[in-house]
Amino acid sequence: MKMYTVEGIGTILLSLPLSIAVLSPFAEAKPIVEPVVEPVAWGKSTAPSELTSVPSANSPDAKLSTSQSTSPSTSQSISQLSAEIQQNAIAPEVVSQNVTSVSQLSDVRPTDWAFTALQSLVERYGCIAGYPDRSFRGRQATSRYEFAAGLNACLDKINEIISAGLADKVSKADLATLQKLQEEFAAELATLRGRVDALDAKTAKLEAQQFSTTTKLSGEAIFGIAGATGANPSGGSNTNIVFNNRVRLNLLTSFTGKDLLITGLQAYNIGGGSSSLQGTLGYADGAGLSSSNVRLGYEPQFPGVNPTNSSTVAANSVNLYKLLYIFPVADKLTFFVGPSAEASDAFPAISPFASEGQGAISRFGQGLNAASRVSAGTSGTGLASAFGFIWTPSDTVDFRALYGNITAAIPTNLATTPLGSGFFGGSSVIAAQLTLKPSSNLDIGINYANSYHQINILGTGLGAADIGAVNGGAITEPIKLNSVGANLTWRLAPKVAFNLSGAWIFANLVNVNASTTFTSWMTGFHFSDVFKEGNTAGIIFGQPLARNSVGGLATIPTGATATPYQLEGYFNFKLSKNISVTPGVFFVFNPEGLNNAPTATVGVVRTTFTF
Repeated sequence: MKMYTVEGIGTILLSLPLSIAVLSPFAEAKPIVEPVVEPVAWGKSTAPSELTSVPSANSPDAKLSTSQSTSPSTSQSISQLSAEIQQNAIAPEVVSQNVTSVSQLSDVRPTDWAFTALQSLVERYGCIAGYPDRSFRGRQATSRYEFAAGLNACLDKINEIISAGLADKVSKADLATLQKLQEEFAAELATLRGRVDALDAKTAKLEAQQFSTTTKLSGEAIFGIAGATGANPSGGSNTNIVFNNRVRLNLLTSFTGKDLLITGLQAYNIGGGSSSLQGTLGYADGAGLSSSNVRLGYEPQFPGVNPTNSSTVAANSVNLYKLLYIFPVADKLTFFVGPSAEASDAFPAISPFASEGQGAISRFGQGLNAASRVSAGTSGTGLASAFGFIWTPSDTVDFRALYGNITAAIPTNLATTPLGSGFFGGSSVIAAQLTLKPSSNLDIGINYANSYHQINILGTGLGAADIGAVNGGAITEPIKLNSVGANLTWRLAPKVAFNLSGAWIFANLVNVNASTTFTSWMTGFHFSDVFKEGNTAGIIFGQPLARNSVGGLATIPTGATATPYQLEGYFNFKLSKNISVTPGVFFVFNPEGLNNAPTATVGVVRTTFTF
């Protein structure tokens, strides 16, 4: 098959010196030049993907977004519903973007040999478009079929000119050139029609056979092999090798094409309390909630237990972990509401390590700062009922806020409901994130959360100090928290990113003069396409959540004055589009801040299936 470059097409079509600047959509006239097939313009979603040079955007790394049933505006609204949804969400096709000036094409320069041709095609004919990143990719080869699709787009534009009653703008020489091109590419244009008809038939068949016209089903299954050493000499033992799983099924539904209902089901067999890795080592909290510096990234924050009503969650029982509805209310404003949600559903993950199925292997290593995790904001079980908004005034500024409450379904306080009751009572949080993109290679996120908990906990899951947070009052004491955090990712090169995050939590007991300040920070490098396309790797170092200072009657527990640090490395390699394997190891020095504790070492091999 004869091949052309995209720049070459510009030179060929330059022989059609027609202007569409005076096109009037209200004038009517019979077309003189009839297109051979239905219009298949470059950059239009109607063009078959195999006939154009436009790549597909349905990559595993796509953020939560939409296709036929959901608009791209909604896709920008919720950035991190959770890693498995990010990788299996409904994604919009990447289509070319119409440009009105050749200067809008970032990789076309006045010194390029085809600049004049492209200038005419873009600014006079209007039948050439750029890719979504405003590039033209002129050196990319194209086939005769792709050229025919572009030719047909220009024929359609000329028909519009003639239909508008501007036939005098078309010279006989122009029509002769068009006729020659149509004759030259008659076979390809006819084939285009056949392929489009075949695609229409396939689409109709798929629509008739799919289980729902409004819903897409996606899923993720994680197989994890893990083991740990470095037990607490005051009580703990090295672990055996364990083989765990976590499975999530997600139903993504749109009713209007602009809204989105997320329904997520989850099952796992990861142990909690003394049955967890951290519990066996002797580094978990004493309340059986599994909070620890030594945590796996894909385990829920409260494995094996529902802290709202103290009930047990049986291994591999199927539970609702996500129920959230997102809908636009204005051009740049989106609302969301749901009875099973968390802060990470709404707040963009600035960290490149954040995916539970593809990113860092530890909870701390995923880089979501403690201010976003506070009040179970990243529980992994959709613990809270929440509502909020997303405001995007520009491409560089994004502001989101929410109110969440983990006791909304409980009508009254009981002995089995330690966190309280009611949607506006009990334990709640008001949280916000401002995301700034001052340049194409820099993302900055700033978090704030104001929380009230009916018992003395932080709700981050990052350290045993999470439970009985202010050491100066009973665990039953109510507590107020003000949390501030920041996260920065700087892409030093196309395949190398630097990340830095930190957080401060200021905790005060309500009825006792006692306060504690907690700090946490992390830094690391993320590498993409390591050895082959799709592989990623990360190296991370930082300080897990730790007590930094105390006030009033609060104290730092005796023997826990050391500062914990963590070092982690992992390599995620793709076996196929839908299967990846991630070996990794992390070391926690001075785990839980204990003065004489040996270094805890955790090794993990995580296999992730997405479908």
